[in-house]
Amino acid sequence: MSTPSPSLPGGTWTLGDLTVTRFGYGAMQLAGPGVMGPPADREGALAVLREAVALGITHIDTSDAYGPHVTNELIREALHPYPESLHIVTKVGATRDEQGGWPTARRPEDLRRQVHDNLESLRLDVLDLVDLRLGNAEGPRPGSLAEAFETLVELQQQGLIRHLGISNATEEQVAEAQSIAPIVCVQNMYNLAHRHDDKLIDRLATDGVAYVPFFPLGGFTPLQSSALSAVAARLEATQMSVALAWLLHRSPNILLIPGTSSTAHLRQNIAGAGRSLSHEDLTELDDVSR
Repeated sequence: MSTPSPSLPGGTWTLGDLTVTRFGYGAMQLAGPGVMGPPADREGALAVLREAVALGITHIDTSDAYGPHVTNELIREALHPYPESLHIVTKVGATRDEQGGWPTARRPEDLRRQVHDNLESLRLDVLDLVDLRLGNAEGPRPGSLAEAFETLVELQQQGLIRHLGISNATEEQVAEAQSIAPIVCVQNMYNLAHRHDDKLIDRLATDGVAYVPFFPLGGFTPLQSSALSAVAARLEATQMSVALAWLLHRSPNILLIPGTSSTAHLRQNIAGAGRSLSHEDLTELDDVSR
């Protein structure tokens, strides 16, 4: 049975009653180009998942929309029956079209179908944590989440979901979700260059709610990228290593889910996230967003 590794950077966090390593793994990149179709190297994809668990990672992020169905099927093939310590987080609220787009699918009947699809593809009786994906491919969009979120609450009450979260959400939508039912995580775009959720992260930390950033290097301007490169060069590290280490330093409720289809890259990400940053390093990195 896998147990959380003390060598993983950041230690652990509790999602409701589930203890997970703050350094997790995002399965999105295991699908084919554009997150569509099967991977070019199926055995390599299975090996990455097995290596993640062998290294002590207990938080895997996925969605049945990846592929579609591909990453969940790979997770099932590689890891089922799952170790008791492993917790799989999935998302609902979007589907895929033939052009590789991400059309929204948040009607109650859509969400019920997606939850059952995730249960079937992962071969589970109950999903540990389901995030409701809001907005669209361009980012969060304002508007009430009540009907969609209440549908997931009903499925939770039926025993099909343990815990709930939301993704791609505005601060107002986070507050609305919390007024309906407890959430244990928020998954939004956030990194050194895009710090619009700073206040939200701090509030969620006070509430004991996890924040899971995606695109840790997404959307940097050339100037910002140059500043990060300069810090990374001084530390003799990669930009990704510094960005991941900064996120772990930023707040104890931040959980990382970097993805990769390479076991060597997985180990590099773990080593990079564990890099120690001095006060001077952190001050200089904070200036990247300004």
